[in-house]
Amino acid sequence: MDLPVYEVYAIRYATRAGRRQDNFIGGDPHDGPMPMDYFFWLIIGNGKHYVVDCGFTEEVSAERKRTYLRNPVDALKLFGIDADDVEDVILTHLHYDHVGNFDRFPRAKFHLQEPELTYATGKYMRHPFLNHAFEVDDVVGVVRLNYAGRVRFYNGDAELAPGIGVHLVGGHSAGLQFVTVNTARGRVVLASDATHYFENMDTGRPFTTAFHIGDTIEGYDRVRQLAPTPEHIIPGHDPLVMQLYPAARPDLEGIAVRLDVPPSRLPA
Repeated sequence: MDLPVYEVYAIRYATRAGRRQDNFIGGDPHDGPMPMDYFFWLIIGNGKHYVVDCGFTEEVSAERKRTYLRNPVDALKLFGIDADDVEDVILTHLHYDHVGNFDRFPRAKFHLQEPELTYATGKYMRHPFLNHAFEVDDVVGVVRLNYAGRVRFYNGDAELAPGIGVHLVGGHSAGLQFVTVNTARGRVVLASDATHYFENMDTGRPFTTAFHIGDTIEGYDRVRQLAPTPEHIIPGHDPLVMQLYPAARPDLEGIAVRLDVPPSRLPA
C-alpha cells in the first residue's frame, strides 16, 4: 500500500546567543559563538495537519532570557491554520521549549511517550540539574489534559497515522521521542532533541542537558537507522536548518523552511 506523502515545515519562533562550550558535555576546546534556534514543526497531508511541539510563551521567554520572534500558535496562521482546528499535537518531550502553549489547542489530542510524564512528575524532579528544563505549570497542565482524556500515550515506536511514526529514544529526557514522516523525498526524521545540532550527533558529543548520556548516544544510532541518508535528519535546534532548506514561501524567508524537499546545500 502506498503511504500518504506529506509536506513538512520547520518554523522558527525564538533564538538565543550561546557559545560552543554551552552545547557539548565537557565543553569544547575551540570555544566560540554557537547560537541556538527554537523550532516547532508542521506536517500537512492526507487531508490533515499535525503540529509537532508548541514552543514556549513570551512570558517564559523573558524569564529565561531568550529572544522571542513569534508565538508558535499565532505562527500557524501563516499557513492558514487556526489552533482551534488542530486535532493532533505531537509532544516530543515536556521541556519548557516544546510544550508551552498547550492550552491554546482546545480540541487537540496530545501524543506523548508515557515514560516522559512519569519522569516529569517523579522523584528525579527534586534535582535542580534535571528540573530546570521543565516549567511546573506545563507539566501540571499535561496532567490535567490526561484527566480530561486528551493525552494518547505510547511506550516505544508507534504509527500515529499512515506515514507518520513516533520513536522513543530517551537520553536528553527520559521519554524523548522523535518523529518520522513520509515525504516526496523519502522518510524525513524530525529528530527534535535527539540531537540539538548536526554536530552533536556527527561527533558523538551530547548536548549539556541530559538525563542519560548512554541513551543519548545510542539514540544517535536509532535516528540514523530510520533515516534514508544523513540529509534526511533534521536536528532540533540548529540554525543551519534555516540556511540549508528553502523558505516555505518567499514571504516566509527567515521564518519557516520546507523540509520535504532536498536541502539546497549540505552542512559543512
